[in-house]
Amino acid sequence: MKTCIHFGTCGGCSLQDLAPADYAAAKRALVQNALIKAGVTAEVLAPIIVPPRSRRRAVFKIKSLPEGLHIGFHAARSHTVIDMHHCEVLTPALFGLVDALRRKLEPLFGVGEAAELHVTESGSGFDCALRWRDGLTPGLAAILSQALSGLGIARLTMGRETVFETAVPQISLGGVAVPLPPNPFLQSTREGEAALQARVLQIAGKAKSVADLFAGLGTFALPLAKKARVHGVEQDTAALAALAAAARNAKGLKPVTTEKRDLFKLPLTGAELAPYDAVVLDPPRAGAEAQARALARSRVPAIAYVSCNAASFARDAALLLAGGYRIGMVTPIDQFLWSSHIELVGGFVRPPAAKR
Repeated sequence: MKTCIHFGTCGGCSLQDLAPADYAAAKRALVQNALIKAGVTAEVLAPIIVPPRSRRRAVFKIKSLPEGLHIGFHAARSHTVIDMHHCEVLTPALFGLVDALRRKLEPLFGVGEAAELHVTESGSGFDCALRWRDGLTPGLAAILSQALSGLGIARLTMGRETVFETAVPQISLGGVAVPLPPNPFLQSTREGEAALQARVLQIAGKAKSVADLFAGLGTFALPLAKKARVHGVEQDTAALAALAAAARNAKGLKPVTTEKRDLFKLPLTGAELAPYDAVVLDPPRAGAEAQARALARSRVPAIAYVSCNAASFARDAALLLAGGYRIGMVTPIDQFLWSSHIELVGGFVRPPAAKR
């Protein structure tokens, strides 16, 4: 493909100049090398690569300079803001928002001022969280509301306060409408999300009772609940409330229960894991070492592990293998186009002979 005009300066893409076959091999190697380093032997499939212009979430850097307002991403290894005028990663709607924001926000910024805008494209408009200045005043709220109306922004927050909300941002997870809390965690692309969901459902198989750990908004809990009882465990109060509300209002789901819990400090024990036929893990980049150790001592038949960090996945995989699990195929899913990051999902089963 033709490289972006910002390639080589923008820090978002570092591999865009590779031929498609070389690019896929490089992404696969990220997972293979991490597993080898951890002493884990597993078959790593060719990566599932999302299409260009599919990323629905972004953190835009904003900087006012004498020549005008720059909005985009940081330059490679720098805090310089690359003023974005082309992007092969973002959805067309999200990219289109950048130009509108540049025009609308420029009169509000003094030279030298900087800000950060977290944007999620939902089914009912953009959810935006602005980090700028020390606090939101009534006057500033009025100015922002007037400047940014009509841009497709469903909700704008600043700090913990709502500047304006014209509609509740929503997404669909497994066909279930989920109201989004402000600045939520969401899979970066719809295509990557669907690929992850399909693989997790395959690993869970015919499980009738599933524990979804680090459940978030219900990316996996809600699709799983079409056939299984699901217990979602999550530390984030707002995400857990959104999951509970979505499950409560949906039709045709098996029971979904929720629990607020810090799984880093208080992982589910073997006794707590005993009722489940399968466990889903989708931890942050740090992985789930404490929970993996507890799972290694458990009798859970199947584990689906979703990770955005091949190194922490490999570390936790080694713990599960040491506890008697067998690892299946590992599927890289590339939601971070032309970057050095890769997401993946791997399945683990406890052979019957290894059950205690």
